[in-house]
Amino acid sequence: MFVNRIEELELMEGRLRSERAEFIVVYGRRRIGKTALLLEFIRRNGGIYLLARETSNAENLRRFSERLAEAFSDELLRKNPFQSWDAFFEYINQKSKEERLVVVIDEFPYLVEGERSLPSILQEYWDLKLSKGKLFLIICGSSVSMMEKLLGYRSPIYGRRTGQLKLHPLDFFDARGFLPKYSMEEFVKAYSILGGTPAYLLEFSDDSSLEENLRNYFKPDSFLYSDAYFILREELDEPRNYFAIMEAIARGKTTLGDIMAETGLERSLVAKYLSVLIELELVRRETPITAGRSSRKGRYYINDPYFTFWFRYVHPNVDVIETNRGELLVGRVMKDLPAHVGRIFEDVARQFILRLNRAGVFRFTKIGRWWHRDEEIDLVALDEGERKALFVEVKWRELDEKDGSRILRDLERKSELVGLDGWEKSYGLVAKKIAGREELEREGFLVWDLKDFEKLM
Repeated sequence: MFVNRIEELELMEGRLRSERAEFIVVYGRRRIGKTALLLEFIRRNGGIYLLARETSNAENLRRFSERLAEAFSDELLRKNPFQSWDAFFEYINQKSKEERLVVVIDEFPYLVEGERSLPSILQEYWDLKLSKGKLFLIICGSSVSMMEKLLGYRSPIYGRRTGQLKLHPLDFFDARGFLPKYSMEEFVKAYSILGGTPAYLLEFSDDSSLEENLRNYFKPDSFLYSDAYFILREELDEPRNYFAIMEAIARGKTTLGDIMAETGLERSLVAKYLSVLIELELVRRETPITAGRSSRKGRYYINDPYFTFWFRYVHPNVDVIETNRGELLVGRVMKDLPAHVGRIFEDVARQFILRLNRAGVFRFTKIGRWWHRDEEIDLVALDEGERKALFVEVKWRELDEKDGSRILRDLERKSELVGLDGWEKSYGLVAKKIAGREELEREGFLVWDLKDFEKLM
């Protein structure tokens, strides 16, 4: 199943139309949809897909020989497979001298594990031969840390790539296509559990209720249950302490001091582990929108709803799931789910405002949260050139006109604490459902609920 990734396909197809040789690096963590994207690209544009395996160097060369022999009807190659990577690159060099040839090598890091000199061999062939023809080469990998080393300054292929594409989870609106039968409210809940990773979205069926899908999730043989372990242990050397930090953040401990108190780890260790998690884009650090990045007011959030949910509900209950008592968790989780969804809904609302910005409804240069002591504003969007500010409160509940008015009046009060004197200010409210919104709009407020989300799909 292939859903969305329109922008990524357009970027790659734009490169494909160039007259020069192209060397594209595609990477991102497992399950994010890299292979599906590459196969869709080849389906639309033609090309050869080569998948590396965790096997011997000779076996990968033999398999690649078979695939190329099939593509070019080359019986000689079929009977005499490549014995070296030099032979492989020389073959595709000859085939791409005069005509555009698309070659995708997926799971490239597996090849490097089998042949450490491979990046140097690729560097030599690219510099001397491949870059002078019409090859469109894509290498792809799932180990983010290894792929970023291959892109780094010390790597032999540093500076050779003509483009790179790091895949991230789909945003809320793009992910909607995986579960179209769910109502918007049910999809918000599903997104808060699964996030925008295609492989996880495919594990839920919109022919079943959330409760039924969770029953399948909370089983010891469930892909959703086990994959967090797999992903994190692939990237992290000391998973136990990282797990403790992410579990603390998932429970709402978002400051450095709170995380230290929750985990019992020293400041230097927490800072070190958080730095790694941020580099891997598993965690992000936010500061109040009007403060600098070095502000001591930083807060930490898990980037992906899947991991937020997993660390909040699954990791603390491993013993329950492993003993086939996951059914007991379903009712408990469903009862607490509104609190979890409320946090994720703030990020969904941010994506909604960003979509409005992209559509030209608003114009702003930065968006984020604001807080000071006990005061907080969920979203603040700033147009620094025009000195305009949009303040937004986000509520995962149904509101009437009276509730909405009270929230917006308090938002006006809090906005004065931000310190944007002389700026033009607007005030908005995002909620699950808002009755009497017409009256609030007549008063000059901006009001959105899930019906407005549907219009952006």
